[in-house]
Amino acid sequence: MANKFIPLHLKHAPTPRVESFALLSGIESAVRGMLVSAMPLAVYDALGSAEATSSAYFVAGIVSMIWGLMVPWATRHIPRRWMYTLGCGLYLVGMGLAIIGTGWALPLALMCLAMATATTFVCLNAYILDYIDRQNLGRSQSMQMVFSAGPWAVGPLLGVWLRSVWAPLPFLVAGGCAIALLVAFWVLRLGNGKQISRSKGPAANPLAYLSRFFAQPRLIAGWLFAVMRSCGWWVYVVYLPIFCIEAGLGDKVGGVALSLSNALLFASPVMLRHARAASVRRTVRFAFGACGLLFIAAALFAPLPWATVAACMAAAVFLVLLDIVGGLPFLMAVKPSERTEMSAVYSSFRDVSGILTPGAAWLVLLVAPLPGIFAASGVGMLVAWAISGRLHPRLGSQRGSAA
Repeated sequence: MANKFIPLHLKHAPTPRVESFALLSGIESAVRGMLVSAMPLAVYDALGSAEATSSAYFVAGIVSMIWGLMVPWATRHIPRRWMYTLGCGLYLVGMGLAIIGTGWALPLALMCLAMATATTFVCLNAYILDYIDRQNLGRSQSMQMVFSAGPWAVGPLLGVWLRSVWAPLPFLVAGGCAIALLVAFWVLRLGNGKQISRSKGPAANPLAYLSRFFAQPRLIAGWLFAVMRSCGWWVYVVYLPIFCIEAGLGDKVGGVALSLSNALLFASPVMLRHARAASVRRTVRFAFGACGLLFIAAALFAPLPWATVAACMAAAVFLVLLDIVGGLPFLMAVKPSERTEMSAVYSSFRDVSGILTPGAAWLVLLVAPLPGIFAASGVGMLVAWAISGRLHPRLGSQRGSAA
Protein backbone atom coordinates (compact mmCIF):
# COMPACT_ATOMS: atom_id res chain seq x y z
CA MET A 1 0.00 0.00 0.00
CA ALA A 2 2.88 2.34 0.72
CA ASN A 3 4.04 2.22 -2.90
CA LYS A 4 0.93 4.08 -4.04
CA PHE A 5 2.13 7.19 -2.22
CA ILE A 6 5.62 7.18 -3.84
CA PRO A 7 5.84 9.81 -6.61
CA LEU A 8 5.94 8.29 -10.09
CA HIS A 9 9.26 9.96 -10.99
CA LEU A 10 10.90 8.23 -8.01
CA LYS A 11 9.61 4.76 -8.96
CA HIS A 12 10.52 4.94 -12.65
CA ALA A 13 13.43 6.75 -14.28
CA PRO A 14 12.17 9.26 -16.85
CA THR A 15 12.82 8.50 -20.51
CA PRO A 16 15.86 10.56 -21.60
CA ARG A 17 15.11 13.33 -24.08
CA VAL A 18 17.15 15.16 -26.68
CA GLU A 19 17.68 17.99 -24.19
CA SER A 20 19.16 15.55 -21.65
CA PHE A 21 22.00 14.54 -23.94
CA ALA A 22 22.49 18.14 -25.10
CA LEU A 23 22.94 19.19 -21.47
CA LEU A 24 25.65 16.58 -20.92
CA SER A 25 27.34 17.60 -24.16
CA GLY A 26 27.24 21.28 -23.16
CA ILE A 27 28.76 20.69 -19.72
CA GLU A 28 31.52 18.53 -21.19
CA SER A 29 32.20 21.28 -23.75
CA ALA A 30 32.81 23.61 -20.82
CA VAL A 31 35.50 21.20 -19.61
CA ARG A 32 37.16 20.75 -22.99
CA GLY A 33 36.72 24.35 -24.14
CA MET A 34 38.66 25.55 -21.10
CA LEU A 35 41.47 23.06 -21.76
CA VAL A 36 41.81 23.48 -25.53
CA SER A 37 43.87 26.63 -25.07
CA ALA A 38 45.34 26.22 -21.57
CA MET A 39 46.63 22.64 -21.86
CA PRO A 40 49.00 23.13 -24.84
CA LEU A 41 50.59 26.12 -23.09
CA ALA A 42 51.04 24.14 -19.89
CA VAL A 43 52.56 21.16 -21.72
CA TYR A 44 54.89 23.43 -23.68
CA ASP A 45 56.08 25.19 -20.52
CA ALA A 46 56.67 21.87 -18.77
CA LEU A 47 58.52 20.15 -21.63
CA GLY A 48 60.32 23.18 -23.03
CA SER A 49 60.04 22.60 -26.78
CA ALA A 50 57.49 22.30 -29.56
CA GLU A 51 58.95 18.94 -30.60
CA ALA A 52 58.46 17.44 -27.14
CA THR A 53 54.95 18.89 -26.98
CA SER A 54 54.06 17.34 -30.33
CA SER A 55 55.44 13.98 -29.16
CA ALA A 56 53.33 14.14 -25.99
CA TYR A 57 50.17 14.81 -28.01
CA PHE A 58 51.07 12.06 -30.48
CA VAL A 59 51.46 9.48 -27.70
CA ALA A 60 48.28 10.70 -25.99
CA GLY A 61 46.40 10.24 -29.26
CA ILE A 62 47.57 6.64 -29.61
CA VAL A 63 46.72 5.83 -25.98
CA SER A 64 43.29 7.42 -26.35
CA MET A 65 42.53 5.48 -29.54
CA ILE A 66 43.46 2.13 -27.97
CA TRP A 67 41.54 2.97 -24.81
CA GLY A 68 38.45 4.05 -26.75
CA LEU A 69 38.38 0.78 -28.68
CA MET A 70 38.58 -1.12 -25.39
CA VAL A 71 35.59 0.67 -23.83
CA PRO A 72 32.95 -1.69 -25.39
CA TRP A 73 34.87 -4.69 -24.08
CA ALA A 74 34.96 -3.07 -20.64
CA THR A 75 31.20 -2.38 -20.70
CA ARG A 76 30.62 -6.14 -20.90
CA HIS A 77 32.04 -6.36 -17.39
CA ILE A 78 31.35 -2.86 -16.03
CA PRO A 79 27.86 -1.27 -16.32
CA ARG A 80 27.76 1.68 -18.70
CA ARG A 81 26.76 4.15 -15.98
CA TRP A 82 29.97 3.29 -14.12
CA MET A 83 32.04 3.59 -17.29
CA TYR A 84 30.71 7.11 -17.77
CA THR A 85 31.50 7.83 -14.12
CA LEU A 86 35.02 6.50 -14.72
CA GLY A 87 35.37 8.96 -17.62
CA CYS A 88 34.46 11.86 -15.35
CA GLY A 89 36.92 10.53 -12.77
CA LEU A 90 39.68 10.48 -15.38
CA TYR A 91 38.94 14.15 -16.06
CA LEU A 92 39.49 14.89 -12.36
CA VAL A 93 42.71 12.84 -12.23
CA GLY A 94 43.97 14.71 -15.30
CA MET A 95 43.17 18.06 -13.70
CA GLY A 96 45.06 17.06 -10.56
CA LEU A 97 48.14 16.07 -12.55
CA ALA A 98 47.94 19.30 -14.56
CA ILE A 99 47.83 21.33 -11.35
CA ILE A 100 51.02 19.58 -10.17
CA GLY A 101 52.54 20.90 -13.39
CA THR A 102 55.87 19.09 -13.42
CA GLY A 103 57.59 17.61 -16.47
CA TRP A 104 56.33 14.07 -15.79
CA ALA A 105 52.84 15.07 -14.61
CA LEU A 106 51.74 17.04 -17.69
CA PRO A 107 52.13 14.18 -20.24
CA LEU A 108 50.26 11.86 -17.87
CA ALA A 109 47.58 14.53 -17.45
CA LEU A 110 47.28 14.76 -21.23
CA MET A 111 46.76 10.99 -21.49
CA CYS A 112 44.16 10.96 -18.69
CA LEU A 113 42.20 13.80 -20.30
CA ALA A 114 42.30 12.09 -23.71
CA MET A 115 41.09 8.82 -22.16
CA ALA A 116 38.33 10.68 -20.31
CA THR A 117 37.12 12.29 -23.54
CA ALA A 118 37.12 8.94 -25.34
CA THR A 119 35.20 7.21 -22.52
CA THR A 120 32.45 9.81 -22.17
CA PHE A 121 32.15 10.17 -25.95
CA VAL A 122 31.64 6.43 -26.50
CA CYS A 123 29.12 6.13 -23.67
CA LEU A 124 27.18 9.26 -24.68
CA ASN A 125 26.84 8.13 -28.29
CA ALA A 126 25.69 4.70 -27.15
CA TYR A 127 23.01 6.35 -24.96
CA ILE A 128 21.90 8.56 -27.87
CA LEU A 129 21.56 5.57 -30.19
CA ASP A 130 19.57 3.79 -27.47
CA TYR A 131 17.01 6.50 -26.81
CA ILE A 132 16.87 8.76 -29.91
CA ASP A 133 15.13 7.43 -33.02
CA ARG A 134 16.64 7.84 -36.48
CA GLN A 135 14.37 10.72 -37.48
CA ASN A 136 15.47 12.78 -34.45
CA LEU A 137 19.21 12.15 -34.72
CA GLY A 138 19.65 15.37 -36.69
CA ARG A 139 17.74 17.36 -34.07
CA SER A 140 19.84 15.74 -31.35
CA GLN A 141 23.08 16.73 -33.11
CA SER A 142 21.82 20.27 -33.58
CA MET A 143 20.71 20.61 -29.96
CA GLN A 144 24.11 19.41 -28.77
CA MET A 145 25.76 22.06 -30.93
CA VAL A 146 23.54 24.80 -29.45
CA PHE A 147 24.27 23.75 -25.86
CA SER A 148 27.99 23.56 -26.67
CA ALA A 149 28.18 26.89 -28.50
CA GLY A 150 28.65 29.10 -25.45
CA PRO A 151 31.36 26.99 -23.78
CA TRP A 152 33.31 26.60 -27.02
CA ALA A 153 33.01 30.33 -27.85
CA VAL A 154 34.08 31.53 -24.39
CA GLY A 155 36.23 28.65 -23.11
CA PRO A 156 39.42 29.12 -25.20
CA LEU A 157 39.80 32.82 -24.38
CA LEU A 158 38.76 32.28 -20.76
CA GLY A 159 41.29 29.46 -20.30
CA VAL A 160 44.18 31.64 -21.48
CA TRP A 161 43.07 34.55 -19.29
CA LEU A 162 42.68 32.39 -16.17
CA ARG A 163 46.13 30.94 -16.73
CA SER A 164 47.58 34.44 -16.87
CA VAL A 165 46.01 35.14 -13.47
CA TRP A 166 47.24 31.89 -11.85
CA ALA A 167 48.58 28.85 -13.70
CA PRO A 168 46.43 26.17 -11.94
CA LEU A 169 43.23 28.25 -12.15
CA PRO A 170 41.88 26.98 -15.52
CA PHE A 171 42.32 23.39 -14.35
CA LEU A 172 40.49 24.09 -11.10
CA VAL A 173 37.57 25.65 -13.00
CA ALA A 174 37.54 22.80 -15.54
CA GLY A 175 37.62 20.32 -12.66
CA GLY A 176 34.55 22.00 -11.19
CA CYS A 177 32.80 21.59 -14.56
CA ALA A 178 33.77 17.89 -14.60
CA ILE A 179 32.13 17.46 -11.18
CA ALA A 180 29.04 19.23 -12.52
CA LEU A 181 29.03 16.81 -15.48
CA LEU A 182 29.11 13.82 -13.14
CA VAL A 183 26.30 15.22 -10.99
CA ALA A 184 24.14 15.99 -14.04
CA PHE A 185 24.67 12.46 -15.38
CA TRP A 186 23.46 10.83 -12.18
CA VAL A 187 20.54 13.25 -11.80
CA LEU A 188 19.36 12.33 -15.33
CA ARG A 189 19.37 8.64 -14.29
CA LEU A 190 20.37 7.25 -17.68
CA GLY A 191 21.20 3.86 -16.20
CA ASN A 192 22.90 1.34 -18.48
CA GLY A 193 20.87 2.04 -21.62
CA LYS A 194 18.72 -0.44 -23.50
CA GLN A 195 20.01 -3.98 -23.46
CA ILE A 196 19.66 -5.66 -26.88
CA SER A 197 21.02 -9.17 -27.12
CA ARG A 198 22.37 -10.77 -30.27
CA SER A 199 21.28 -14.11 -31.62
CA LYS A 200 24.88 -15.25 -31.16
CA GLY A 201 27.24 -14.68 -28.29
CA PRO A 202 28.96 -11.31 -27.92
CA ALA A 203 32.38 -10.69 -29.37
CA ALA A 204 35.21 -11.60 -27.04
CA ASN A 205 37.60 -8.85 -28.04
CA PRO A 206 37.72 -5.52 -29.92
CA LEU A 207 39.20 -7.11 -33.07
CA ALA A 208 35.92 -8.96 -33.61
CA TYR A 209 33.81 -5.83 -33.91
CA LEU A 210 36.54 -4.10 -35.92
CA SER A 211 36.11 -6.85 -38.52
CA ARG A 212 32.35 -6.18 -38.56
CA PHE A 213 33.07 -2.48 -39.02
CA PHE A 214 35.33 -3.09 -42.03
CA ALA A 215 32.67 -5.37 -43.56
CA GLN A 216 30.16 -2.46 -43.74
CA PRO A 217 31.10 0.17 -46.38
CA ARG A 218 28.50 2.66 -45.08
CA LEU A 219 30.15 2.69 -41.65
CA ILE A 220 33.60 3.10 -43.19
CA ALA A 221 32.42 6.07 -45.27
CA GLY A 222 30.71 7.70 -42.27
CA TRP A 223 33.86 7.27 -40.18
CA LEU A 224 36.03 8.77 -42.96
CA PHE A 225 33.72 11.80 -43.06
CA ALA A 226 34.24 12.29 -39.32
CA VAL A 227 38.03 11.96 -39.69
CA MET A 228 38.21 14.54 -42.49
CA ARG A 229 35.96 16.95 -40.63
CA SER A 230 38.16 16.65 -37.54
CA CYS A 231 41.32 17.12 -39.64
CA GLY A 232 39.81 20.35 -40.96
CA TRP A 233 39.30 21.59 -37.41
CA TRP A 234 42.87 20.61 -36.50
CA VAL A 235 44.21 22.69 -39.39
CA TYR A 236 41.99 25.61 -38.39
CA VAL A 237 42.75 25.50 -34.66
CA VAL A 238 46.48 24.74 -34.80
CA TYR A 239 47.92 25.98 -38.08
CA LEU A 240 45.89 29.13 -38.73
CA PRO A 241 47.24 30.82 -35.54
CA ILE A 242 50.78 29.80 -36.55
CA PHE A 243 50.22 31.29 -40.00
CA CYS A 244 48.96 34.53 -38.43
CA ILE A 245 52.09 34.83 -36.29
CA GLU A 246 54.44 34.11 -39.20
CA ALA A 247 52.53 36.56 -41.44
CA GLY A 248 52.88 39.33 -38.86
CA LEU A 249 49.23 39.48 -37.82
CA GLY A 250 50.00 38.73 -34.17
CA ASP A 251 49.07 35.91 -31.80
CA LYS A 252 45.54 37.15 -31.04
CA VAL A 253 43.99 36.79 -34.51
CA GLY A 254 43.87 33.00 -34.43
CA GLY A 255 42.15 32.94 -31.02
CA VAL A 256 39.57 35.52 -32.05
CA ALA A 257 38.87 33.62 -35.28
CA LEU A 258 38.35 30.40 -33.29
CA SER A 259 35.93 32.04 -30.86
CA LEU A 260 33.93 33.68 -33.67
CA SER A 261 33.72 30.40 -35.57
CA ASN A 262 32.61 28.50 -32.47
CA ALA A 263 29.87 31.10 -31.97
CA LEU A 264 28.36 29.82 -35.24
CA LEU A 265 27.18 26.82 -33.26
CA PHE A 266 24.29 29.00 -32.05
CA ALA A 267 23.01 28.88 -35.65
CA SER A 268 22.82 25.08 -35.60
CA PRO A 269 18.99 24.92 -35.63
CA VAL A 270 18.84 27.21 -38.67
CA MET A 271 21.46 25.13 -40.47
CA LEU A 272 19.61 21.92 -39.62
CA ARG A 273 16.33 23.39 -40.91
CA HIS A 274 17.93 24.12 -44.27
CA ALA A 275 19.62 20.71 -44.30
CA ARG A 276 16.24 19.03 -43.82
CA ALA A 277 14.94 20.82 -46.90
CA ALA A 278 17.48 18.74 -48.82
CA SER A 279 18.83 15.28 -48.04
CA VAL A 280 21.78 14.44 -45.81
CA ARG A 281 23.67 13.39 -48.94
CA ARG A 282 23.29 16.79 -50.63
CA THR A 283 24.14 18.70 -47.46
CA VAL A 284 27.25 16.65 -46.69
CA ARG A 285 28.48 16.90 -50.30
CA PHE A 286 27.91 20.65 -50.41
CA ALA A 287 29.70 21.21 -47.10
CA PHE A 288 32.74 19.10 -48.02
CA GLY A 289 32.97 20.65 -51.49
CA ALA A 290 32.71 24.25 -50.25
CA CYS A 291 35.13 23.61 -47.40
CA GLY A 292 37.68 22.01 -49.72
CA LEU A 293 37.58 24.87 -52.22
CA LEU A 294 37.89 27.49 -49.47
CA PHE A 295 40.93 25.81 -47.90
CA ILE A 296 42.61 25.67 -51.31
CA ALA A 297 41.72 29.35 -51.81
CA ALA A 298 43.29 30.11 -48.41
CA ALA A 299 46.56 28.60 -49.66
CA LEU A 300 46.42 30.58 -52.89
CA PHE A 301 45.71 33.83 -50.98
CA ALA A 302 48.79 33.38 -48.77
CA PRO A 303 50.49 36.57 -50.05
CA LEU A 304 47.43 38.41 -48.67
CA PRO A 305 47.30 37.18 -45.05
CA TRP A 306 43.93 38.73 -44.19
CA ALA A 307 42.39 37.07 -47.26
CA THR A 308 43.73 33.72 -46.07
CA VAL A 309 42.20 34.30 -42.62
CA ALA A 310 38.87 35.21 -44.22
CA ALA A 311 38.90 32.10 -46.43
CA CYS A 312 39.66 29.86 -43.44
CA MET A 313 36.88 31.46 -41.40
CA ALA A 314 34.47 30.89 -44.30
CA ALA A 315 35.59 27.25 -44.42
CA ALA A 316 34.85 26.99 -40.69
CA VAL A 317 31.20 27.79 -41.43
CA PHE A 318 30.98 24.56 -43.40
CA LEU A 319 32.95 22.68 -40.76
CA VAL A 320 30.20 23.66 -38.31
CA LEU A 321 27.62 22.39 -40.81
CA LEU A 322 29.53 19.11 -40.97
CA ASP A 323 29.51 18.96 -37.17
CA ILE A 324 25.70 19.03 -37.35
CA VAL A 325 25.02 16.58 -40.20
CA GLY A 326 28.38 14.95 -40.97
CA GLY A 327 27.98 12.27 -38.29
CA LEU A 328 24.52 11.16 -39.44
CA PRO A 329 25.70 8.79 -42.23
CA PHE A 330 27.52 6.73 -39.60
CA LEU A 331 24.92 6.93 -36.83
CA MET A 332 22.05 6.01 -39.16
CA ALA A 333 23.91 2.94 -40.44
CA VAL A 334 24.64 1.41 -37.01
CA LYS A 335 22.79 -1.80 -36.14
CA PRO A 336 20.93 -1.66 -32.80
CA SER A 337 22.85 -4.70 -31.52
CA GLU A 338 26.22 -2.98 -32.13
CA ARG A 339 25.59 0.45 -30.62
CA THR A 340 28.31 0.44 -27.97
CA GLU A 341 30.94 -1.24 -30.14
CA MET A 342 30.42 1.01 -33.16
CA SER A 343 30.27 4.09 -30.95
CA ALA A 344 33.78 3.15 -29.85
CA VAL A 345 34.91 2.80 -33.47
CA TYR A 346 33.30 6.14 -34.31
CA SER A 347 35.01 7.88 -31.39
CA SER A 348 38.41 6.89 -32.80
CA PHE A 349 38.04 9.57 -35.51
CA ARG A 350 39.20 12.17 -33.01
CA ASP A 351 42.41 10.31 -32.20
CA VAL A 352 43.10 9.27 -35.79
CA SER A 353 42.78 12.88 -36.97
CA GLY A 354 45.00 13.98 -34.09
CA ILE A 355 47.69 11.61 -35.36
CA LEU A 356 47.07 12.03 -39.09
CA THR A 357 47.02 15.84 -39.23
CA PRO A 358 50.41 16.55 -37.56
CA GLY A 359 51.97 13.72 -39.58
CA ALA A 360 50.62 15.01 -42.88
CA ALA A 361 51.60 18.57 -41.96
CA TRP A 362 55.15 17.43 -41.25
CA LEU A 363 55.37 15.83 -44.71
CA VAL A 364 53.90 18.92 -46.40
CA LEU A 365 56.37 21.23 -44.67
CA LEU A 366 59.25 19.20 -46.07
CA VAL A 367 58.37 20.35 -49.59
CA ALA A 368 56.17 23.45 -49.18
CA PRO A 369 55.63 26.45 -46.87
CA LEU A 370 52.93 26.46 -44.21
CA PRO A 371 50.05 27.48 -46.56
CA GLY A 372 50.58 24.13 -48.25
CA ILE A 373 48.88 22.57 -45.22
CA PHE A 374 45.69 24.48 -46.11
CA ALA A 375 45.92 23.14 -49.68
CA ALA A 376 46.45 19.56 -48.48
CA SER A 377 43.43 19.88 -46.18
CA GLY A 378 41.37 21.18 -49.09
CA VAL A 379 42.35 18.21 -51.24
CA GLY A 380 41.31 15.84 -48.44
CA MET A 381 37.93 17.59 -48.19
CA LEU A 382 37.39 17.18 -51.93
CA VAL A 383 38.17 13.46 -51.62
CA ALA A 384 35.44 13.26 -48.95
CA TRP A 385 33.16 15.19 -51.32
CA ALA A 386 33.70 12.52 -53.97
CA ILE A 387 33.04 9.67 -51.53
CA SER A 388 29.87 11.33 -50.22
CA GLY A 389 28.41 11.11 -53.71
CA ARG A 390 27.85 7.41 -53.08
CA LEU A 391 25.51 8.02 -50.13
CA HIS A 392 21.86 7.10 -50.56
CA PRO A 393 19.96 10.12 -52.04
CA ARG A 394 17.19 9.94 -49.42
CA LEU A 395 19.42 9.40 -46.39
CA GLY A 396 17.98 11.32 -43.45
CA SER A 397 14.89 12.60 -45.26
CA GLN A 398 11.48 12.35 -43.62
CA ARG A 399 9.67 9.15 -44.54
CA GLY A 400 6.06 9.29 -45.66
CA SER A 401 3.34 7.28 -43.95
CA ALA A 402 3.04 4.97 -46.97
CA ALA A 403 6.73 4.13 -46.76
